[in-house]
Order: sequence, then structure tokens, then C-alpha cells
Amino acid sequence: MKEINEILKAYSEAKKAGKKAALATVVKVEGSSYRQPGARMLVTEDGNLTGAISGGCLEGDALRKALLSIHQQQNKLITYNTSNENDSEVGLQLGCNGIVHILFEYIKDDEINNPIQLLKQLERERKAAIIETIFSLKRNAPQIGTVLFYRQHSAILHNNDIAINSIADVKKALESKTTIIKKMEDDNENETLIECIQPVIALVIAGAGNDAQPLVNMASLLGWETTIGDGRATHATTKRFPDVRQRFVVKSEDFLNDIQIDDQTYFVLMTHDYKYDLAVLKLLLKRDCKYIGILGPKSKLNRMLDDLNSEGIILTEEQLNRIYGPIGLDIGAETSEEIALSIIAEIKAVMSGKTGTSLKYKTHKIHDSKVVI
Repeated sequence: MKEINEILKAYSEAKKAGKKAALATVVKVEGSSYRQPGARMLVTEDGNLTGAISGGCLEGDALRKALLSIHQQQNKLITYNTSNENDSEVGLQLGCNGIVHILFEYIKDDEINNPIQLLKQLERERKAAIIETIFSLKRNAPQIGTVLFYRQHSAILHNNDIAINSIADVKKALESKTTIIKKMEDDNENETLIECIQPVIALVIAGAGNDAQPLVNMASLLGWETTIGDGRATHATTKRFPDVRQRFVVKSEDFLNDIQIDDQTYFVLMTHDYKYDLAVLKLLLKRDCKYIGILGPKSKLNRMLDDLNSEGIILTEEQLNRIYGPIGLDIGAETSEEIALSIIAEIKAVMSGKTGTSLKYKTHKIHDSKVVI
């Protein structure tokens, strides 16, 4: 979502300045690629780039193709073979061993549900949604582009009737939280990228000590929305935490009063006040959140569990699985910055359903393949 948010902001600024723009989207990948289907980049007519469709090897030529799309005011599909080390057009011979199909869409301001308008709908609610993009690998076939936005219990927004024919697949993708690429049965050999996009990560931190500052900074760098609460008015201040979405001074028993929890909300307890952390943990055990990280040694967590047990609060296996203590991946972290890095990495691993082990020992592809039907 960070990339999409930056693209929306860049387009808004370009529109105010009267600049035309094109949206480049990775719609299909065969083999390996730095970026996966759904990666986007906005290109304005003066050559400004926002977002990324590769690790840098494709952006130069993609800029030229986007400018051509803007000049001709039409959509184009370009295929790059990054496995061809002799391809001087791509130029950097990175040997990614993949074929990347990128759709360039000219943004028509006067079109009600143009690609940017459909992407804007993602900002309206903190719920997963589907963005559908139709393309064709057939030579000289018309490129339809981004056609549909769908969110459960919301209106379907689209700018092409073909999109309605795939609504059953759209609903399945949203229900399973997956992204699929499906071939359509028509004369133009169209394919559709049905992309499930989750809301931005919400990181809630109990504790506004100095060691929370690098954690907030790293989360902000990733585009996560951070909320920080503490019982000390001297600590939870704007001066100390200028980049958080929300900060508040609150008693432990009231910590969750103004916090919305969904499946993209993650909690970190790091007040360095045992009783405060324990009180917030009690509240979280009653709520549906997938990650509760607790700063401190294993002995602290064991003490917490013993105290809860003495109060008659016996944790289920499911509740224990949601608690991560000591918090963070085992990377030998010692400084507050290193600890923040280990915490961010662990949350990302949990979010992605990964273990956080070294890629050196991975026997399969780095990225999970999108489902192709």
C-alpha cells in the first residue's frame, strides 16, 4: 500500500500542475523477477517516476515506453526478457532469468473510473479489496487495462463490461486473500490480473521510551501506520514522535479504548513497566489480533504467564501462539536500532507466513508464485 499511496499523492500533484501521466503495472511474470504482478510505477510527462517495477534495470526503458503511451494517449503492453544477458535494450544484464510483462496505461482525467480513481478507493476503508487489470499478450491486441475495484459489501466500480464477467473469480480471490492471473476465453486472448490488496499495516506500540523511536522510524520507512501510547505525559509527545499517526497518554486499563483492531494490526509491548505491559496483555488476550510482541527476556514472559495463571486466566494454545516473547528475530541484536530491526523483520515474517530464515537455505523460488488459472 505504501507504493500505491505514493503514486496517488504524486498523481494528485501532477494533476494540479497540469501534467499528463501514465501508470505502469507489472501484470505477469514468467520465471524470476525482482518485482511481482501488481507492482506499479507512475510516470509523468516531464519524466518523474514514482514507485518501481523492477530493481532498477527496467525503469530507463520503461520511462521511454510510458512517455510514448502519454504522447499517443493509449495503453501499451511491453515484454522484457531479463534472462537474456545479451539484450542491450534492457542493458544491465542482471540475469534475473524471467520474462516480465508490463502494461502502460495513459490516465484520462475525464474518465470517471480511470485507474487512479479505482486505486483511490483503497484509501476509503481498512479492508482488503480487489483491483482487476485486463491485458493481452497477443500482438496488436487492444489493451483494456485497470477495470475494476471490488470490496466486500461495497459497490462494484468498473469502467468495462468485460470485468463483470469475472466477478465470481474476483469474489473468490477476495475471500481467499490471494492474487490470481486467469486467461479469458475471447478472440483477443485477454488475461486478467485479479489482485488482492491488503490495507496498510497498523503497528500499535505500548511504550514511548527512547528505544521506541527507532522502531517508529523503521515502521514509517515501510509506510506502516504507527500508534503509540504511554502512561507518561513526558514521553508520548509530538516532539519525540513526530511521525506517528496517533499518540496518546493513557492508563493501561484504557489502552485499547480508541484503537481499531483488524487482521492487519500488530502490537508491541515495550513500556519497561511490568504491570503496565501485563495489564495491556490482559486486554489483548480478549481481542482478535495475530501478533503480540513483548520486549524483555523469557523470564519476564514466564512471570506474566504465572501471574495470569494465578488469577485464573489460563491461556489456550491459540493465544500462546499469538504471543512473541522475547520479541524479534534472532539476529544478535543489542542496540535499540538493531532490536527495532529484529522486531520489524519478525512482524513482516509473521505477516507473510514465513519463518524468517536465511534465503541461502531456501530450495524454491524467493517469491510465492501468483495463482495462474
